[in-house]
Amino acid sequence: MIKRLYTLITHSLRYKLLLLVLFPVLIVMPTVIGMAYIWSNDISYRQLLMKVNGDLSVAHEAFLREQNSYLSKLTLLAESHSFRKALEQRFSSGGLATPISPLLKNFQNQEGFDFVYLVDGRGCDYWQRSYCEFRKSPLLERSKIQGPSTGVEIFSAKELSVIGPELSEQVYLPLIPTSRARATDRLFEDRGMVLHSYYPLRNDTGEIEAFLVGGVLVNKDYSFVDRLRDIVYSKGSLAEDSLGTITVFLEDVRINTNVPNLLQSPGKRALGTRVSDEVRSRVLDQGLSWIDRAFVVSEWYISAYEPIVDVNGVRVGMLYAGFLEAPFKDIYLEGLMKLLALFVAITLFCVVIAMLVARSIFKPIEAMANVISRVQKGDDLRIGWIKAQDEVATLANQFDALLDQLGEQRDKIQLDADELERKVDQRTVQLQRRTEDLEHNIKLLERTREQLIAKEKLAAIGELTAGIAHEINNPTAVILGNMDLMTAELGENAASVEQETRLIIQQVYRIRAIINNLLQYSRPSDYQNHSMAVDINQVTTDTLVLVQYDLERKKVELKLDLQSTRRVGGNHQQFQQVLINLIVNAMNAISDQGSITIRTRDWNNEGVLFVIRDNGCGIKPAVLPRIFDPFFTQRNNGTGLGLSVSYGILKRFEAEIEVRSRVGVGTCFYIWFSPKIQIDLDSDDIDIFADIA
Repeated sequence: MIKRLYTLITHSLRYKLLLLVLFPVLIVMPTVIGMAYIWSNDISYRQLLMKVNGDLSVAHEAFLREQNSYLSKLTLLAESHSFRKALEQRFSSGGLATPISPLLKNFQNQEGFDFVYLVDGRGCDYWQRSYCEFRKSPLLERSKIQGPSTGVEIFSAKELSVIGPELSEQVYLPLIPTSRARATDRLFEDRGMVLHSYYPLRNDTGEIEAFLVGGVLVNKDYSFVDRLRDIVYSKGSLAEDSLGTITVFLEDVRINTNVPNLLQSPGKRALGTRVSDEVRSRVLDQGLSWIDRAFVVSEWYISAYEPIVDVNGVRVGMLYAGFLEAPFKDIYLEGLMKLLALFVAITLFCVVIAMLVARSIFKPIEAMANVISRVQKGDDLRIGWIKAQDEVATLANQFDALLDQLGEQRDKIQLDADELERKVDQRTVQLQRRTEDLEHNIKLLERTREQLIAKEKLAAIGELTAGIAHEINNPTAVILGNMDLMTAELGENAASVEQETRLIIQQVYRIRAIINNLLQYSRPSDYQNHSMAVDINQVTTDTLVLVQYDLERKKVELKLDLQSTRRVGGNHQQFQQVLINLIVNAMNAISDQGSITIRTRDWNNEGVLFVIRDNGCGIKPAVLPRIFDPFFTQRNNGTGLGLSVSYGILKRFEAEIEVRSRVGVGTCFYIWFSPKIQIDLDSDDIDIFADIA
């Protein structure tokens, strides 16, 4: 969508001018609306915080008034005629002329006290001086000095059960897991928050004879928090859908509240839930007030908290006042939507006006753009007369004149281009012919150079092999002569070394065969191929005898898998030379304790496939194409003739060789031996050394 709008604006002057007109509206109006919303939101939020702060102050004063009202009620009882008359008779006679207990019980029920009783100056039961299990309150000593006193005190379950067993049961409250609250191992709250009041009773001489004690449990006293809520959040003080709430905490546990557990169930109060950890840290731990939004049970409230301090000056709980935040947010969002609707209406109005005003400007320009587009496609079109006398009309007339001039020049340029193209075609044909001649000459030169290099190599090899043959054939002849003489001299004793003797003779013939092969490689036209039926499996077995010592010395494992059944055309001795070169190269590629695998298989119902594989270092891809070149080697003591001579031998007998290698994995040579035999001889009667005798 954005890409399409960008394309529309960048390719149309109408939309560019429209954007230019609307740009101030699109920038200024959202900025003003946003700033107004932020400013109003900030002011409104601060006003909400000021309101909740005032609500907390009202709740605080109402809480103190509740304490003082209970102290006033206790004072009225203590100063009443019936109570004083009964008490004076008790003081003067030492006996109970008028029962006081029913009077106190009646007063407790009428005025909403949870307990009312008399104690002496030590805090023991006035009627049973030996019973001193009541809580020892600091208010006792304070009232001796200051008179009637009241304050907040926290009673344990045991202290409440001393006054009345039903009180300990009344305050018991299971704790409900609450999100954002501090972790705790407690499962219930069994303490009570009591508005505790003491009134000193004096006899005729002015001495304190007894103390009238009254207490009101704040725990689960719904009428108490509801009275505070009605005082703080009277009708019309909040938004229509908002909810004003008051809560009294014992430490961080809600022991009396009109906060609903869920907004969907307003009648179910969130007793036993706990305040969030951040509020507890600030109010209970640091003793400061919290005036901000806070997460209360399940919703966000504009909240105010302050610590509740007992008669000893210790922070024992919190007083909370707050109201739902969501209705006020809805009011803000509603105002924002109205501002956005106003912005959209103004923008649309500006768009309509801008398009109506700019239409007279855009129409001639669009006509010019249409003519340009048609001219680009090859049409000979003009703008013509325009009903206007402004700068755009003048531009259109000049544009038509310019198109006429361009048409004349285009025709002239076309004629010149046709002539130039004809000349270029002629020159191109000439260049193509010369290029073809040059490529042909280059190929001839390259072929001639390759032939010269090959002839130079062959000439060098011929001279080298001729000298080697002359120098080596003489000592080999001496060795053969001495071997014959030694065999004749030993006579029957030569049988014990017959195998060694034959092996020496074979190796001498092999030396002469190598020299012969070098001569054949360097002067192939001087030699003819003499093929015989050869068993590749037998060639392999005979070759292993010659390299067995080197295999054992290097601890190379040899694996044989010889399954071919056919004979092929070739020469046993020369094929053995090829195999020796391949096995030696494989051993040199293996660093330590590797393996060489040799396989033979019948191939394509006619020939034999020979495979030799090693797990050595492998051959680099850059080197692989050159391994059959004469004198190419990567060994310091190598001659570079082994694979080259082997390649020549295989080619003479129409065998094919290929190699696959991976660096770090190994190398594998494949040889396809041809079944063709050029001489008709029975394989069992062929001497394997006949071709070099």
